[in-house]
Amino acid sequence: MDGKIDAESRPRNRESSHSMTSRQDRRPSFSLYAVRQLVPRLKPHRNALIVAAIALVLSAAVGLAFPLIVRHLMDAAFESRDAAALNSIALLLLLVFAAQAVFNFVQVFLLSATAERVIAGLRTELFAHLLTLSPGFYAERSSGELTSRLASDCSTLQTTLSHQMAEFLRQILYLVGALTLLAILHTDLMVTTITVAPIVVLSAYAFGSVLRAKSTRVQDELAESNAAAEEAFTQIPIVQSFTREGWEEDRYASRIGRALKTAIQRALVRGIFFGLITFIAFGGIVVVLWKGGLLVLEGQITAGDLVSFLLYAVSVAAAITALASLYSGYQEAMGAAQRVFDLLRTEPVIKEPRHSEALPPSSDPGGLVFSDVWFRYGPREPWVLQRLDLEIRPGEIVALVGPSGAGKSTLAALVPRFWDPTQGVISLRGTDLRRIPLIELRTAVGIVPQEPLLFADTIYENIAYGRPEASADEIMRAARFAHAHEFIEGLADGYETTVGERGIRLSGGQRQRIAIARIFLKEPEILILDEATSSLDTESEALVEEALETVMEGRTTLIIAHRLKTVQRADRVLVIDNGRILEQGTHAALVAEAGLYARLYRGQLLTPGNGDEDQAEGVVAETAPAAPSAVANREGPDIA
Repeated sequence: MDGKIDAESRPRNRESSHSMTSRQDRRPSFSLYAVRQLVPRLKPHRNALIVAAIALVLSAAVGLAFPLIVRHLMDAAFESRDAAALNSIALLLLLVFAAQAVFNFVQVFLLSATAERVIAGLRTELFAHLLTLSPGFYAERSSGELTSRLASDCSTLQTTLSHQMAEFLRQILYLVGALTLLAILHTDLMVTTITVAPIVVLSAYAFGSVLRAKSTRVQDELAESNAAAEEAFTQIPIVQSFTREGWEEDRYASRIGRALKTAIQRALVRGIFFGLITFIAFGGIVVVLWKGGLLVLEGQITAGDLVSFLLYAVSVAAAITALASLYSGYQEAMGAAQRVFDLLRTEPVIKEPRHSEALPPSSDPGGLVFSDVWFRYGPREPWVLQRLDLEIRPGEIVALVGPSGAGKSTLAALVPRFWDPTQGVISLRGTDLRRIPLIELRTAVGIVPQEPLLFADTIYENIAYGRPEASADEIMRAARFAHAHEFIEGLADGYETTVGERGIRLSGGQRQRIAIARIFLKEPEILILDEATSSLDTESEALVEEALETVMEGRTTLIIAHRLKTVQRADRVLVIDNGRILEQGTHAALVAEAGLYARLYRGQLLTPGNGDEDQAEGVVAETAPAAPSAVANREGPDIA
């Protein structure tokens, strides 16, 4: 059976690095990749871009007209010595530059505003896409890396879009326009000027690939640094309680040091590149100036002609240098573009069904059924669940018990489709979960984890997260059900109290009661409880247990059980080990069977609580045989 499944089943439980590598291999290798990806996002802003392009062309035209006007100014000063003409030309230059300033303002404002809008939309699109990816993706990628993609990489793209693309077009206009005017005014000088172009292009091509590789590596190392910093910040109580501040500082400094070393290597390559390009480009100007001086001495051109030629030659050299710089910067931005767009191209493993079926009404017969379910996290990973057949009736409370790694949490995670079975079917009221729209399925499932997770917002907003449209009265009613209303009212800001990141300003019991209130407000059909009362003190636990009894009434409930009281409350107990259901029944019946459950119980892996010790020991004494010493004395695994 195992061999058959391994051969026929090709589980796709994770957005793996292999899939991303293949996508990168299929990605176009030419340097216009980022532009091709951005063009569809620019279309809604085409009117602003058209106006900006017109302003850019007019600004470039004014810049190209400047040497011609200077030519007449120089001739008026040195040839005809006409003061009136000199004054008129100077005034004309002022008007020309004023017009160019207006054109530049229009172009810069429109392009910058458009870039802000496009990148804001891209960030939103990337964030929304990341939210659709399954837990397997986040198991392989750190949150610090992903926030780095949203922040720094998108900012790099924004610079490319708002500045580099405009400058690229501007320099192209200057280069083409200056060469055209040089050809019209004097062909020999034009030929002399463009001889440097092939050398610059070849240099840019050679150095560009090196710069891109170095920049990609710098971005990777900075993302690792961000991940290390975020991990330390979110775990600051652990860091400080173990006095590991120095170690965390060294770890971060080491990663920053690697990034710095690579960045310095990039700076060296960039420095050599631009030094070489500057020498080649402006060396060509020296040649033009020398040859133009000879033509002046021969009387073939005037001093004004020479100045205009020189200005056009400078424009050509500056344009070539700028284009090389922009190409270099664009190669650096490609590293950021690759990561952002590859993330956007990552397809979620857990997808919406192509042909969905509405979840049948709760009045329909049938519960939650697992039919021959097998699951593992990857093709080479061991099986976590094997040959799992289970039916949970509507309204039934089922407790999952077993050693650590037995598959309890995985089984529960399959219900809201955080993962899909590698093989087999899970159905709810006769409908395969994979055919139910995700929003409908997950609306029907409520989860309270053992470690409650709250957002850095107010208590009110954290409870309302369960149902945003709920009224204030409904939110307070949910808080009362969870016995949270009393302590909330005792806080200075009441329901408007900010809980801090991950709820750090509240105690563990308070956080758990907020999380339970959130579930009360959601009113799901299926409850998954990972020992939801484990963080509460004795008094709070008794109150919340009472509330849980109310909220579980009439609802299918799946409990990952650690406490004896939780197990005794269940209608049925499932004992899971190595991904298989070994035993099932009530607490008393399983203890009487003297199987794995009885050994777990006698090994004190099920924690008695709230005065249940004497009663529990009495049950064992009457129904269970003495455990072998090897079992009784062994160190039992954590079953959390």
